[in-house]
Amino acid sequence: MNKTKLILNVCCVLLIGGMCAAALCMVKAPESTAPATTPSAGQTGTSNAEKTVPGNVPAGAPNPAPPSKPVKLIFVHHSSGENWLSDENGGLGIALRDNNYFVSDTNYGWGPEAHVDSGWGPVGDNTDIGHWWLWFRGPNSAAITGALYAESGQNSGYSRPENDPGGKNKIIMFKSCFPNSALQGSPVDPVPQIGDNPLKAEGSGSEFHTVANAKGIYIDLLEYFKAHTDTLFVVVTAPPLSDPENAANARAFNTWLVNDWLKGYPYKNVMVFDFYNVLTSNGGNTMVNDAGQAAGNHHRWWNGQIQHVVGTRRDTSAYPQARDDDHPSSAGNKKATAEFVPLLNIAYHQWQG
Repeated sequence: MNKTKLILNVCCVLLIGGMCAAALCMVKAPESTAPATTPSAGQTGTSNAEKTVPGNVPAGAPNPAPPSKPVKLIFVHHSSGENWLSDENGGLGIALRDNNYFVSDTNYGWGPEAHVDSGWGPVGDNTDIGHWWLWFRGPNSAAITGALYAESGQNSGYSRPENDPGGKNKIIMFKSCFPNSALQGSPVDPVPQIGDNPLKAEGSGSEFHTVANAKGIYIDLLEYFKAHTDTLFVVVTAPPLSDPENAANARAFNTWLVNDWLKGYPYKNVMVFDFYNVLTSNGGNTMVNDAGQAAGNHHRWWNGQIQHVVGTRRDTSAYPQARDDDHPSSAGNKKATAEFVPLLNIAYHQWQG
């Protein structure tokens, strides 16, 4: 039977001779008499005519409305994430609060030891791509993830509801900082098996911080995610750098995360938000964003569709905080907030089914 298939995190726009030819997330087959659900990446829709999802949206349709009850979310980050959350900067904390999320976070100094061997220090100090293996797959990962599910405190400043709804965190959101965009190697290099991957537990300054090795880390993370489908995992790509040296590699890797990483993944509990792409176009300068504009680079809910578009061919940061500081500016963070929150709501409702 013909079905309509929507892939949450895949939507590209190709610029051809100055004209936009859109390949939208909604890939529609010939008309069918049976309704179809809206699956997540790697999942085929099935008939579901009777159910509805919150907000009176027909079952299967993307629903950007907030959850109907408070949902606990933990955000793993360092300084860029702290700025994004801040009421005075990106306003993400306020936006998540207003969309019925109770947000806690980790930062430097948080949590159990990163490794069972001595000398590593708290896992919160380690949030580079190679470090995610420690968090979810490493020898001390059971203690680390247990602490993540249980954490209800704040480790940076942002607004959230006064009352903790109780229970464990249902959403784990994690992001590496901008040095992780300095990926070496080539996008076409072969991806190693995790047992042979030298990026495991390594930082972004490592000689092994390559596109292929980073892909291998994320592929292995899916083994943990598929075993914990009662949790929604939100992967936020690392912000871009101003230095163009490895910018094409960063673009290739993040495009792979959005378009290819979840192909064949059978569950709805993983979401990718392309923070990198969002921060590669602005409204004219670093202090003016292009949120709500048709042109530019975006990952958002737009005209009733999920849109991931590269309308401006720029692979470096459009929002550096200063000439020598690649922390995203407030304008860039505010754009990311506006584009991210509706997509999170959609992912939440799809995960809940």
